[in-house]
Order: sequence, then C-alpha cells, then structure tokens
Amino acid sequence: MTKTGLVLQGKKVLLRRFTESDIDETYISWLNDPDVMCFSNQRFLNHDKESCYRYLTSFEGTENLFISVRDLSDEYSVGTMTAYISRHHCTVDVGMMIGDKSLWGSGYGKDAWNTLTNWLLERDDIRKLTAGTLKCNIGMIKIMEHAGMHHEATRKSQELVNNEEMDILYYAKFHDS
Repeated sequence: MTKTGLVLQGKKVLLRRFTESDIDETYISWLNDPDVMCFSNQRFLNHDKESCYRYLTSFEGTENLFISVRDLSDEYSVGTMTAYISRHHCTVDVGMMIGDKSLWGSGYGKDAWNTLTNWLLERDDIRKLTAGTLKCNIGMIKIMEHAGMHHEATRKSQELVNNEEMDILYYAKFHDS
C-alpha cells in the first residue's frame, strides 16, 4: 500500500493520509488549545495555517506518515498520528493527538493506536516500534501498555510541566512480540 493510498479502518476510526484540506480552523484550534497540547512541546508555539502547511510539507519525499484520525461513522476529524520510519534501522516512532476533547476516554485513541501500530508491525520492513510520553500523561501510558508495549527507558526530569520536573517514558514493541 502506498503512502498516498493509505486507508486503515479500526472499530471506531478511519485512518488516512493527512492532506492540505485537513488544515482547517478545527485542526488549528486543537494545536492552540492548552488542554490538548498540555503534554506536547507544541504548547510553546502559536499555530496558524502557514505553520501547519510547513509541517505537512515536511513529510513530502519521506517514508514518514502524517495521518488524519477520523470517526468511522461520519469521517469527522478527531485527531492526528505520525509515524517516523527509519529504513536503516527498521524502526518506527509513533505519536498521536486526539484533538476532539469530547472523545477523550471513549476509546478513539486506543483504537487509532492499535489500528496503526498493528499495521506497522505487520510490515516486513519494521522490526521495532517506539513511542514516548511524559510520565504525567496517564492516558497515553495506558494506551501504550494496553497495546503490549513495554517500558524501555526513562529520561529523568527531562522536561518542565507547570514548572514541575517531569520524566519522559519511552516504550517499545518488537515485530515478533
């Protein structure tokens, strides 16, 4: 399946390539929402259509994926995912943002995560999947652990969240696990 033709279906979500038409006021509002970005370094930036377009174009000519997470029932945008692929090391690092706060805790993130990560780990060119999050991001930790990822490393007191030192936790899952 080519990057441009990528469409994956979960139980609640449809995953497809993020396109320029996805850069709308809703998406930009998520990036500028302190609640949505509270665990992301994107919280330090002010986003607009141009900054979003620059980010989207950074994926052109790469194997990396920028994915729109859509509600399966009506294809309404609920978030985004990224997959940074290292062909040389046969690894992929995945990230996710569920921007629609009304859906937090309702299984959309878990379904999106499992749909993408399972598809990636089925590929013959991926031997290891990784992801990281702040220690205070309990929801993301639960998603990764439920997906069978194992805590691999910790960067102690790496970032500040509300002036509190916070660890970054790194998780991994291998192709054959």
